Amino acid sequence: MAPGPGLTLSIAEKRFPGPTPPLFADLRLDIAPGSVTALFGPSGIGKSTLLRLIAGIDRDFAGSIAIDGIPAHQAPPPGFVFQDPRLLPWRTARDNIRAAAPAISAEAADAALARVGLATQATAWPRMLSGGMQRRVALARAFATNARLLLLDEPFISLDAALVDDLHQLLADIIATSGATVIFASHGPQDVARLATRVITLAGRPAAIAQDLTFPLPPAQRDGATIAAYASQLATGVPHAALD
Repeated sequence: MAPGPGLTLSIAEKRFPGPTPPLFADLRLDIAPGSVTALFGPSGIGKSTLLRLIAGIDRDFAGSIAIDGIPAHQAPPPGFVFQDPRLLPWRTARDNIRAAAPAISAEAADAALARVGLATQATAWPRMLSGGMQRRVALARAFATNARLLLLDEPFISLDAALVDDLHQLLADIIATSGATVIFASHGPQDVARLATRVITLAGRPAAIAQDLTFPLPPAQRDGATIAAYASQLATGVPHAALD
């Protein structure tokens, strides 16, 4: 399967109204096709805004963002998983997917649900689904919208540990088999160490790249000790040579 697109970000300035410093200034970043990149840093640093810029949702900035050489706002919309599922309560799980991707058939929507472990929930209403199931529907919707480029904004926020573990495994499986380019925002070191191949740590105002780390082992080969070691790198930025 062909890898997802590569991205080139050159953000001269992104600011919000008021006298505060810009959120971003002279931020440049290249993202390789088929990579899994985590945007890591505390709440308010600009991770969600950066995802919205990539998605073309927010075009109020100076600079350029290209997806396979095409301006982001002209490229096919990415699959986007927001911090909350944002399901339409008056539509079934299947129809929530088709609302975002109207060109796909009911059968394709059902296949997307099956991929995230919800093969029997196609006709369920959102109120009938647990929080974890709703997150899975949101992931299926994103994958149906664009299976080549997935943007995930704090996808594990407000979930208990067991649900997070389940979603970690689900995402790791999808990443391993899809070849998609994945960019996700997180402030959780364990999430990043479990799934990312590259970590961009943002800090300051304007936000700048404080660390740019690459983890050598693919997610499918990481055990608990490796994940813990990678998580510790996020605090120190010092490579663990024994794990290379």
